[in-house]
Amino acid sequence: MARSVNETREISSPEQNNAGVLGEKEAVERVYSHDSEDMQRTLTIEGHLNATEDDILEAKEAANAMSLETVTKLMENVIRIHDGDPNFPFVTLQKIKEFLAKDGLAENPEKHERLIQEMKLEAALITHNSPYAEVRAAVDNHDDPALHVSTIRAWTIGIVFSVFLAFVNQLFSIRQPSIRFDTNVAQLLAYPLGKAWERWMPRADIPIPFTGIKVPLNPGRFNKKEHMLIAIMANTSRSTPYTAYIVWVQVLPQYFNQQYARSFGYMFCNAFATNFIGYGLAGLTRKFLVYPSYCVWPSSLVTIALNSALHNEENHGVAGPFKKMWNISRYNFFLVTFAGMFVYFWFPNYIFSVLSYFSWMTWIAPNNLNLEIWTGMKNGLGLFNPVPTFDWNIICFTTDPLMIPSFSTFNAVGGMFLTGFLIAAVWYSNTWNTGYLPIISNRIYDHYGKLYNVSRTLDSHGMYDEAKYKAYSAPYMTAGNSLVYGFFFAVYSAIVTHVVLYHRYEIAMGFKNLWRGFQWGKKKSRNNTATVDGAADDTIRANEGEYQDVHNRLMAAYPEVSEWWYFGVLIISIVFGIVGIAVWPTYTSVGTVFYGILLCLVFVVPCGIVLAMTGIEITLNVLAEFIGGMIVEGNALAMNFFKSYGYVTCAHALSFANDLKIAHYVKIPPRVTFAGQLIATLISTLVCTGVLKFQMDIKNVCSEEAPMRFLCPGPNTFFTASVLWGTIGPIKVFGKDGQYRWLLMGFPIGILLVLVSWSLKKALPNSRAVRQVHVVALIAGSLQWAPYSFSYAWGAVPVAWFSWIFIRGRYLAFWSKYNYVLSGSLSAAIAISAIVMLFSVQWAEKEIAWWGNDQASVGCELKPCTMHHLDKAAGERFYPWWSDGKIPAP
Repeated sequence: MARSVNETREISSPEQNNAGVLGEKEAVERVYSHDSEDMQRTLTIEGHLNATEDDILEAKEAANAMSLETVTKLMENVIRIHDGDPNFPFVTLQKIKEFLAKDGLAENPEKHERLIQEMKLEAALITHNSPYAEVRAAVDNHDDPALHVSTIRAWTIGIVFSVFLAFVNQLFSIRQPSIRFDTNVAQLLAYPLGKAWERWMPRADIPIPFTGIKVPLNPGRFNKKEHMLIAIMANTSRSTPYTAYIVWVQVLPQYFNQQYARSFGYMFCNAFATNFIGYGLAGLTRKFLVYPSYCVWPSSLVTIALNSALHNEENHGVAGPFKKMWNISRYNFFLVTFAGMFVYFWFPNYIFSVLSYFSWMTWIAPNNLNLEIWTGMKNGLGLFNPVPTFDWNIICFTTDPLMIPSFSTFNAVGGMFLTGFLIAAVWYSNTWNTGYLPIISNRIYDHYGKLYNVSRTLDSHGMYDEAKYKAYSAPYMTAGNSLVYGFFFAVYSAIVTHVVLYHRYEIAMGFKNLWRGFQWGKKKSRNNTATVDGAADDTIRANEGEYQDVHNRLMAAYPEVSEWWYFGVLIISIVFGIVGIAVWPTYTSVGTVFYGILLCLVFVVPCGIVLAMTGIEITLNVLAEFIGGMIVEGNALAMNFFKSYGYVTCAHALSFANDLKIAHYVKIPPRVTFAGQLIATLISTLVCTGVLKFQMDIKNVCSEEAPMRFLCPGPNTFFTASVLWGTIGPIKVFGKDGQYRWLLMGFPIGILLVLVSWSLKKALPNSRAVRQVHVVALIAGSLQWAPYSFSYAWGAVPVAWFSWIFIRGRYLAFWSKYNYVLSGSLSAAIAISAIVMLFSVQWAEKEIAWWGNDQASVGCELKPCTMHHLDKAAGERFYPWWSDGKIPAP
């Protein structure tokens, strides 16, 4: 029988347990003294295995029960799966390769005793915990199946938050700026409600009608599984239906003025279809994105760490910085850091905005064009400002450096940095007339240098008019925005190539498991394995090339959800989608639903694997509107439907898969998770549709006279995109006669970059630096440009280095205890602080006029400066690309 976590820690940390007897100073000195041979050996093993002393000591008993043959088979599978995994510790991987390359291990094990022992410990860590220190830091490798989850308390609070988040997020989605409640905020607010229920609700049994079953109204202590079920429901319901944008551009008289779109049935059918199709596909991808251990899902670890901080009352001191034993509990650490950030965020966000936009170099000469381009934060590239911000919200804008693995942060920021010089080259050379335009705006312009007026290209029926288009102007993009499109094309080809080259082995395993999941008459468990007790040989399936980590084995105790259930949800969703398109005069083929699903099926696993391993999400919005615009050129509404099904289906599928991984980590029964997500999604669909119908009747909504700042920035942008990509169409922009046709070279460039990286890794298999290069993450960083500058990304680099390299490398136990709690507390504090500010001083439009707020917007930081200028009063313009080269009279 394996020891419990508490027993193991009490035995394994005498320095910590005796701190009260020896005194903190003496205990710290013993922890930091590395003179003894045993201590040196322990530290060496910890470094090789990237594990804390507690992790290793807990794995020792399991390691002693493993045979050399078992360990060898397991390590062969580990190499197959993790050799291209940048999250897997490099030193550990090298040790495994050394172990497998040794001859005579079986014949003379005594000669390699130390290496064999390390490999047994690594095998025990992998099978009885997780291969990753970050997962071990946040996720418990034990489970108590007796903990109640499906309780009246959990369902009631979960439904309340599902209604609340759906209502607030939909109501304020058309506000400028918008207001959103996220999962961590809901998790924080749900905790006192759950504890109040625990304390004040009577201990009574409630009968379920017609069943004869009674369930307790107050089952006792509010536990972490109930809490996480509530958080999953809140996360599922917080996303507003993307089809609301379609409805807005249809209904508003300044757009298409199609009043049939006000029908509740029309809105509900399309919202239901796009929401539930994503959920059905998420369930079908579990074998690829949820169950494999290499799918870490970094964002889920912060949610779980916050949950643990609120519920875990255990506290053990850990050695940390300043040669100090850190005894503060995770909960108290959360409260202290939360309070600190809640107060501090008032300064950069309201009182002292210069702390957010710290473009201090531009203050020397605010109107100096070149200084602004290279160092400016708002309207420049911001490439050479070493200290661009003191705002944690901006530091986390591109990636959360505490949550996302450091290699992801370094790759993404590095890719963005390199792209900045390409943007500068395009702008300074006036390619595509970009010198007449702001350098990184994401707006579309005409050849007068003004914002593009799409209505001037439409006839009286809102359809494309070729003559008006020729008489007006082609659309022009800024240097930053144009290259972003090129890199979008590159990332789509790169992500498929990357997954095929690096993860084809794992994908093959996923398809085998998916096929078995569809077979009738077989007892289904997590991997068709009934093992729960953790016997070493039962965790390895050498014939399949797989292994099970502890989380899969623990979840095997709960009944699985059949793939047929998810498939049924998918079919029902398709029916609703067909009804939503065919019953009303949308002038759109129902084939749009299937085109969108096909696009999602191609990309959901590649995008999911990259997201689960790197924390970086690649969205399909550009590809969906690009392909849709070519297929249904001239029909903006049809393109909007294609974009919705192609983009949102995949985005929702990945979001729901993330929730499934959280439930997998926390050991929530799969059928409870299934019911929770379905209920929350249905609630969100109904509530958002009702709120949308109410919003449309608000007087002057989406106009300059709109009340409560309901100016509809989202629908306005969506309409512009729908006309550009649906009515005008991508063929005129990127086709063989389009001025941006060379940006299509992004597709082959994406493939080429991955091939070069893959070849380098094959040529230099033991190079740590080459192994950390992730081409998809590099290109993904390039997508962050326009309207944001490099200043929004750079701040994450020193934080990621300090947390993941410096602290993690020296104080792994300290990092494991506090890192994800800190990430959760800071993000939650910013969200709560921003909401308090919004509904108090900002709602009342109270502003503080002083240098600290005004200096952030002076000179070129206030209004973008351009390299070339037009005399707009005289009607001067740069030439249309389709002309004979002569500049016609205005």
